[in-house]
Amino acid sequence: MLDVIGLVIALYLSVVELGGGVPYCGPLHGCETVAMSKYAWIGPFPVAVYGVILSLILLTLAIAWIRTDNPTLLDLHYGLSLIGVIFEVYFLTLQAFVIHAVCIWCTLYGLTLILRFLVAMVIWLRRGRLSARLR
Repeated sequence: MLDVIGLVIALYLSVVELGGGVPYCGPLHGCETVAMSKYAWIGPFPVAVYGVILSLILLTLAIAWIRTDNPTLLDLHYGLSLIGVIFEVYFLTLQAFVIHAVCIWCTLYGLTLILRFLVAMVIWLRRGRLSARLR
């Protein structure tokens, strides 16, 4: 479910930004500032497009793992969600200390990413994957 929520948020941001607009942020007004910053794009694409790609991969891995119980799929989901959390910390740091504005949509996406990582970590640890990796 968290993968789907993250995907929907990233899709919304991607569609809006690729269309030349800025996400609606309501009374908070930080989304416009973040979306107009030079940090909102990596190369030719908005950061949200990479969020869509990551969310699709994580969703696919989660479904495949649930269906097959293949531990490698769980390992991949855990590792990719950890990489996503590292990038999320970077983007939140940029918003808070460089851009001086916070996009609520970006923050919600980041929250889903952190929660996905925590869920994957708990499952990963309960399944004994850490000890399997240390052997």
